[in-house]
Amino acid sequence: MKLFSLFFLLCVVIDCCLQLYLNFRQMRNVKQNIAQVPSAFANSITLEQHQKAANYTLAKLSLNKLNLICSALLTFVFSFGGGINYLQSYMQYLSSSALINGLALIVVFGIINGLVNLPFSYYQTFCIEQKFGFNNTTIKLFVSDLVKGLLISLIIAIPLVYLVLWLLNHLGSLWWLYAWVVLVGFNLLILLVYPTFIAPLFNKFLPLADTELQTKINNLLNDCGFKANGIYVMDGSKRSSHGNAYFTGLGASKRIVFFDTLLKQLNHDEIIAVLAHELGHFKHKHILQQMISSFILTFVSLYLGSILLQQDWFYTSLQVNQINYASGLILLSFVLGSISLPLAPLSSFMSRKNEFEADNFAKHHTDRQHLINGLIKLYRDNANTLTPDPLYVKFYYSHPPATERIANLERN
Repeated sequence: MKLFSLFFLLCVVIDCCLQLYLNFRQMRNVKQNIAQVPSAFANSITLEQHQKAANYTLAKLSLNKLNLICSALLTFVFSFGGGINYLQSYMQYLSSSALINGLALIVVFGIINGLVNLPFSYYQTFCIEQKFGFNNTTIKLFVSDLVKGLLISLIIAIPLVYLVLWLLNHLGSLWWLYAWVVLVGFNLLILLVYPTFIAPLFNKFLPLADTELQTKINNLLNDCGFKANGIYVMDGSKRSSHGNAYFTGLGASKRIVFFDTLLKQLNHDEIIAVLAHELGHFKHKHILQQMISSFILTFVSLYLGSILLQQDWFYTSLQVNQINYASGLILLSFVLGSISLPLAPLSSFMSRKNEFEADNFAKHHTDRQHLINGLIKLYRDNANTLTPDPLYVKFYYSHPPATERIANLERN
């Protein structure tokens, strides 16, 4: 169907052009404000630090521009360019089982996609992060992470993809509903096992040794009625000097994790304020809301996918000759990826709203000035730009811009 071919072509081109336009706006706004620190930060961030953040942002945006173009080209190569047909011509000789051949097709496509993105990851780590003084990753560690990540992905993805393909082939028109149940269960399982089985393969997690800080944390947890299965320090400094903190796990496996770099950047009061912010997310059930939204989006995507995968024109319009569910799933990922950007402003808006609510929770359980001071240090030390473009923010920012966030904290 030529009409769908044109629709898909336009979607990919418009998606790429819109993202490039947003990228351009962000670069322009950062450049225009590089000569002066915003007044709200004039007493806490120097011009040199502000300009470092601006140049760091510009370097990442320049790389992202190339990545966007490469991603669009890869989509065309595997669809209209016959890439899927080429892979299928080799996969069909692997086995007499269509399921095995389909699984191999998806796995090989995933590996090729990862290899295409590898140079961007390498440049980000060893050129941009290195240039601005953030990188602590060695080549040996980079390769080790790459191999571990690939092995874990294969261990997880192979049985999951095989199961989805089996459902497609054996459960008729309702396969998508069973697949949705499987994917929901899989995501919940990952949340349970990630903290204790997967994360330790990449980092060391040691119990917090600072007894004074631990006492303050326990007091905050008790005050907020929150229970965690331990407070841990992660050796984030072996890869980067960026600081962070997060909650991970589900149910009884929940744990608090601080990057060792964060503990060096902030004092005790600031750490407690940052932790109170994270607790605010749990108290407002933001994590649960995000999970439910994700499950709903997956439900809708699978339902629409179940309709497209049954249509011969869906395959032939995108120049795929051998009609099978494995190639259909790859094409479906292309289509959904090309039409997802219009949803980004709503998703980003909800995320920023949640951040404001978490900040408000923190300022009612700790001294707001401590959180303000901690955030300013993190903006400064992580080289976050203070002057983003407003439209770029609407599409991509999961957190409010620095000036808006500080202004909200200062309000009663």
